[in-house]
Amino acid sequence: MNVPLSYQNQQKILEALTLEEQYEVLAAILTNEIEVLQIGHDLQHKLKARVDKNQREYILREQLKLIREELGEDNTADTAEEYRDKLKELQASKEVRDKISKEIDRFKSMNSSAAESSVLSTYIETLLDLPWDKKSEDSMDLEEAWKILEDGHYGLKDVKERIMEFLAVRKLTSGGKSPILCLVGPPGTGKTSIAKSVAEALHKKYVRICLGGVRDEAEIRGHRKTYVGAMPGRITVALQQAGVSNPLMLLDEIDKTSSDYKGDTSAALLEVLDPEQNSRFNDHYVEVPQDLSEVLFIATANDMEGIPRPLLDRMEVIEVSGYTENEKEHIAREHLIPKQLEVNGIPKGKLTIQPAALRKMITLYTREAGVRGLERTIGRICRKAAREIMENGQDKVVVNTKNLDTFLGKSRYSYLMANKKDEVGIARGLAWTQVGGDTLQIEVNVMPGKGELVLTGQLGDVMKESAMAGISYIRSVADQYDIKQEFFQENDIHVHIPEGAVPKDGPSAGITMATAMLSAIIDRKVRADIAMTGEITLRGRVLPIGGLKEKLLAAKYARIKQVLVPKENKPDIQEIDTEILDGLKISYVDNMKEVLHEALAK
Repeated sequence: MNVPLSYQNQQKILEALTLEEQYEVLAAILTNEIEVLQIGHDLQHKLKARVDKNQREYILREQLKLIREELGEDNTADTAEEYRDKLKELQASKEVRDKISKEIDRFKSMNSSAAESSVLSTYIETLLDLPWDKKSEDSMDLEEAWKILEDGHYGLKDVKERIMEFLAVRKLTSGGKSPILCLVGPPGTGKTSIAKSVAEALHKKYVRICLGGVRDEAEIRGHRKTYVGAMPGRITVALQQAGVSNPLMLLDEIDKTSSDYKGDTSAALLEVLDPEQNSRFNDHYVEVPQDLSEVLFIATANDMEGIPRPLLDRMEVIEVSGYTENEKEHIAREHLIPKQLEVNGIPKGKLTIQPAALRKMITLYTREAGVRGLERTIGRICRKAAREIMENGQDKVVVNTKNLDTFLGKSRYSYLMANKKDEVGIARGLAWTQVGGDTLQIEVNVMPGKGELVLTGQLGDVMKESAMAGISYIRSVADQYDIKQEFFQENDIHVHIPEGAVPKDGPSAGITMATAMLSAIIDRKVRADIAMTGEITLRGRVLPIGGLKEKLLAAKYARIKQVLVPKENKPDIQEIDTEILDGLKISYVDNMKEVLHEALAK
């Protein structure tokens, strides 16, 4: 046996006296050597197994990678590294970066075929696309801002001045916390374009969010990312589109939001529009607080009545009123006609619309407070003119009052003109609609009956209540007009407002209905050249109303000579342009006695 022994072990064997002792020493040495060899063998086996496993996994991984490349699928590990690279370049707070890094680690450990993998990938990409700390540099050049507003919009003097005040404060406070502006006015008056002009003046990115018909709170706050088809809210999406954290964000048609079982949209907007809260806005999808304090919010609405009170309280209202005929003519000449000529490819000088034809278009073919319908009408003329130029080879097309019908057909509207003569039981009121002001003719007949008050003409609840208040007032003062109390039990009073297909509501026709009813009862004529507006109380007081500018415009179009206005609306009259008031006699009334004194024919 050839066993390599150290001299120490050999000495131990030689020192043993008997053969048995020598055997025991040798057995111990051999056992130890066998154990050493066994350990070495085990280590080699484990090492080989590990190397084989790693080699196998490497080969399999490379094969899987190749298969995915052939199938067009991404490798989660590679995708995760791409996310890491984007994260390094991301301008964001530590809180945001830590959140994204954690989600990347989760994504990397996932199987790419798992359903949650694609959900998490979309989530990470959303967080990486958001402009957390990326901002644009605002312009503070007020002269340039004023020039942009003047070039882009005719008239709207008060609106422009308020916006300039707003911009001046921003310059003095170096941005600071800005109030939320809300532009309120009829459609087509330029609310959206004003917001665009402000964005242009400040050199801000402009994004628009249409809120009309939005009923789900998740549209604002987003869905939880665990939901199927989850997506961020519109605020977050708008920030993605802008690419900066301080854009101008237009909340269009904020008065058209509503609520249902899915939540209250306007309540979700409270946090967005509150400067004290929106620095940590929480989108359910994003899960990380977003800073909206640098966003300049501008809202638009057609009617303040549609905006919930808590939401309205967070905004500063700027009223954008309707345009006069003269203003519409200027806007058409300076903006609409050149725009439509360019859109329809008509060279300059090939089409001429005479001033008289333009005025006819404004009064008889459009009925609106804004100019959107007027622009469409001009577009129709341009298209017909383009056909004349191309098909008939005309060198120039001239549109005048005589040939206007050939371009547009017969006129669509006719303002309800002042009656030619004074009549019993007919009074003219003024109404505000979402497309501007309008005149409202109220007719009353008295006939034998059982003392009923009949209301027709598709009147709303408020207007019906005004009629009831009017008849109650008349009954309370019946003695002053020699009306017997039996009259109200023996006769029916029928109040009718023509154009029954058009819904009508509001309190401002109160004094008009009371005047028409009293006229029919006492058989006294109402002046044909007078119109009135105001709310009536049971005691005969005349309360103030809104939409006065639009109502006076309607009176002017109808060739009304005198308008009765609540005394408390006198400050509003003082703010209206002299162009509108020219030719109108404004009489202020405080009670029904004054109304009847002016309205009833002598």
